[in-house]
Amino acid sequence: MRVSRTVVLALDHDHGQDATITPYGILLPVHDDLTIYLATSVVTADFIVDQLEAWWERNRVRFPAVDTLLLLQDNGPENHSRRTRFMERIVMFTRRHRVTVRLAYWPPYHSKYNPIERCWGILEQHWNGALLDTVPTVVAYAQTMTWKGVAPSVHLVTTSYAKGVRLSRAAMAEVEAQVQRLPDLGRWFVEIPRATPNSGRH
Repeated sequence: MRVSRTVVLALDHDHGQDATITPYGILLPVHDDLTIYLATSVVTADFIVDQLEAWWERNRVRFPAVDTLLLLQDNGPENHSRRTRFMERIVMFTRRHRVTVRLAYWPPYHSKYNPIERCWGILEQHWNGALLDTVPTVVAYAQTMTWKGVAPSVHLVTTSYAKGVRLSRAAMAEVEAQVQRLPDLGRWFVEIPRATPNSGRH
């Protein structure tokens, strides 16, 4: 157990907060490679895909032969496969980076099997009831935790994101035309090819 002898003044009641930090993570289970993004704004579909973009830009040189990304994720409100803005941004990602993206979702009440959830458990144990009174404190704790003996890459994201961005039915129909859903697993397993099925035909 870690014991701190640093005196920190605190209030005995919750009088609100100056900032809110929400963690979002990308984990490569095979490599035990964890990247944590700490959001000062709300976590939206745009936030999620922006961080995926940033992560892939930094890491794609490590995987030059990879042409398909499998994203294993919870069926959350901002990243589920019927979220119009999320699906639009993922389609844009596949086109920009010329990779196929497969979205695989854990069903309800099964997120505990998602490896990223174990990372959050380790982070909670690491700060172990410490007073997270400032943004730099939160960042420092994230930077000094370890996952499988290795410290994660930690990034503070201060961009402001708007909630409630949605596509019209017509716009979403165009997105859906570029998406392949497995029979009987329509919202649970989705593939977005790096090129449209007819892109090579004239």
